[in-house]
Amino acid sequence: MPPRCATLRAHAKVNLSLKVLGKRADGFHELRTVFQTIGLADRLRFEFTPGRKTAIELEDALGIEDNLVTRAARAFFEQRNVRGVLRMKLEKQIPMGGGLGGGSSDAAAVLLALPALTGHNTDLPTLMGMGAALGSDVPFFLVGGAALGIGRGEELFPLPEPKPLPVVVLAPPIHVSTAAAYRALGRPDLTSPPECFKLNVFQSFVWQAFRASDAENDFETPVFQLHPELGVWRRKLERLGAQPARLSGSGAALFGVFPDRVNLQGALPKLRTEPLKVFSTAMLTRAQFRARVWRSLQEHAFENTWPPQSRHAKGH
Repeated sequence: MPPRCATLRAHAKVNLSLKVLGKRADGFHELRTVFQTIGLADRLRFEFTPGRKTAIELEDALGIEDNLVTRAARAFFEQRNVRGVLRMKLEKQIPMGGGLGGGSSDAAAVLLALPALTGHNTDLPTLMGMGAALGSDVPFFLVGGAALGIGRGEELFPLPEPKPLPVVVLAPPIHVSTAAAYRALGRPDLTSPPECFKLNVFQSFVWQAFRASDAENDFETPVFQLHPELGVWRRKLERLGAQPARLSGSGAALFGVFPDRVNLQGALPKLRTEPLKVFSTAMLTRAQFRARVWRSLQEHAFENTWPPQSRHAKGH
């Protein structure tokens, strides 16, 4: 039997707003965030051959240890009792450790591709469960667009989407430890109701259709104290016309949303003089995100099904 092949893009995200409330009994922090998919993406090539032998192989030029790509594939194979040989090739474009969700997005791309390629159709709640076991950001990358994330970020609700504006992503040669960022925040345990003002500010941001002046990220103050140059670059984005300009997640990547492509193009030469990587991209709506996945799987999946449903499943 010939192999079934596909190439998917695994898109990055930014946090348009991020509030950290307090530490939960399970050791994680309670979050309120607005996720937004952007065009910047890794690329994953898949080749699946059904058969009695079962094997999972990954070609990864960076040699990422315990890669989420392999872990996601293994979880799907085991839970859905898949038989066959899966070969994957990962081409990284999303900067690692920048708060852009690259590893989580790669894992989600695997979970979206494998039902269509293997013929083992899997509903969204099941994929969400697999994703949440791999990482708290993975479920978001199974739906895309703009979404409200609560809990650890894995509890998701769709939001009315902003206009898909152009975005600049700055990736400095700085590593921000997520654990250190949380420690620097110094949030108390959730033994009493969360601070009302903090939630009021976040609710205002959501209800006022993501007004730029209300966008916040609680990690900025402690992370900018650890790495002052990040604050300098964020202010430069603002001077060049980005509204909002923020840290994504706990960093170190920064992003700026521009009102139009002309303003973004005018800012790029001034940003490329800095010692960091500069990516020109745009927000992706949920419809755009899903259309890209469908196009990548069109030989193997029916259009307008989510998650993509396989043409190879029994009965089709």
